[in-house]
Amino acid sequence: MKLSEDDSKGYYELGVMGKGLLINQEFKSWRYNRHFFTQAIFSPKFVHEATYWTCKLFEELESYWNKLYFKGDNKNVLDFSLWSNQFTNDMIFTLLTGERSYSMASYFNELSDNEKAERPSALIDETVKFVQAIRKYLMGILLFQIVSPFLRHYFPYFKNKSDDMIENLKYLNQRFDSIIKKRRQEIENTPLDKPLSNDMLTSVIIANTPRDVNYDKNVNEKDMRPMTDIEIRGIIFDGIVAGTDTTANTISYIIYYLAHNPDVKKKMLDEIDRIFQGDKTRPITENDLNNLKYCEAIAKEVSRIFSVVNSLPRCLERPEEIAGYQWPANTHVRINIDAIHHNSEYWEEPENFNPDRWLDEGFEPKKNSFIAFGKGLRICPGRKLAFIELVCLMALLYRKYEIDLVNKDAPLKTLSFSITACTELLVEIRLRN
Repeated sequence: MKLSEDDSKGYYELGVMGKGLLINQEFKSWRYNRHFFTQAIFSPKFVHEATYWTCKLFEELESYWNKLYFKGDNKNVLDFSLWSNQFTNDMIFTLLTGERSYSMASYFNELSDNEKAERPSALIDETVKFVQAIRKYLMGILLFQIVSPFLRHYFPYFKNKSDDMIENLKYLNQRFDSIIKKRRQEIENTPLDKPLSNDMLTSVIIANTPRDVNYDKNVNEKDMRPMTDIEIRGIIFDGIVAGTDTTANTISYIIYYLAHNPDVKKKMLDEIDRIFQGDKTRPITENDLNNLKYCEAIAKEVSRIFSVVNSLPRCLERPEEIAGYQWPANTHVRINIDAIHHNSEYWEEPENFNPDRWLDEGFEPKKNSFIAFGKGLRICPGRKLAFIELVCLMALLYRKYEIDLVNKDAPLKTLSFSITACTELLVEIRLRN
């Protein structure tokens, strides 16, 4: 994405331009960062790690649900959207950094009158502070894009907001830097013949070093150097920012659409029961994921019919003709994802929720017609991780629980800004017979 000069000034002022992946316009830097991000996230060990942590953290989630909703006369009604946000906060932070996060524990403590999570309060408090800082960053970054430098520097209201945003980002950078420094030290203290953890942070730290299993294969001399701490911070930061809300909201929308489509839900349950044969507790394996084809089709169809990311910003590098009109270079446009996903020229009966379309023999979406994860060079590199989480969660939830909307006739509660977020999803949950 090419940004205007004014937009770039704001991001340079924040210190995020040329770093990470999301708003990095420096192609060589972006390509270098993406290479290592993709190498880490598509490795078999990382896929195993993602599957393991989805199951492990779901066990923790269940322990809180058992105490809050399945004890005595407790009502088994919960806001699924809030729990899914806490789950994905813990999931993405743990998977990318190798450090535990305690968003679910914090939310449990907030809801529980007596019993508290068996986690150190200092670690819970640090998680809360970190998550709030990430939220503040996401809500405040537009200030540096849409408000002019003059207003940010000289008008008290905008200057105070701007200064607070910069201080907040300093805290986040320091937090990431301390995690990276600690992990480097752990790696240095680990003998070469001893295995290391399979989180992304460890993977990108050892990339292009003698510990890297691909070290001899990386023959491109331009990419031979290891990543610096600042480069590592950029891609881990972006991975957490981009990988939390999208997955949390998508699983909420899956719950919603399954509740409104009982035939689809039955086919999904048949697939889950066939694979797990009534075993409601065994860990999910990569082989299970490969066999849960209908669950994956549901995740794709929900992403099509109700995309969390509602548009893609772009800037024309040269004059273009779009929709019969001529547009000059440097024109800013937004690609309307929903309009494309609901266009009858690309999709048969686009308003119908039909996961089976993804399983039809020979089916392949028309070029650029499915863009829930973007398209082209900048397609989301975390899409594989997203589907691992979504399919795992569907199997873990529905093999054991019956989940119904409290009010099936109530409209879906959402809030749209850069994404379309589910603000509340009240469900009744009980054990399956």
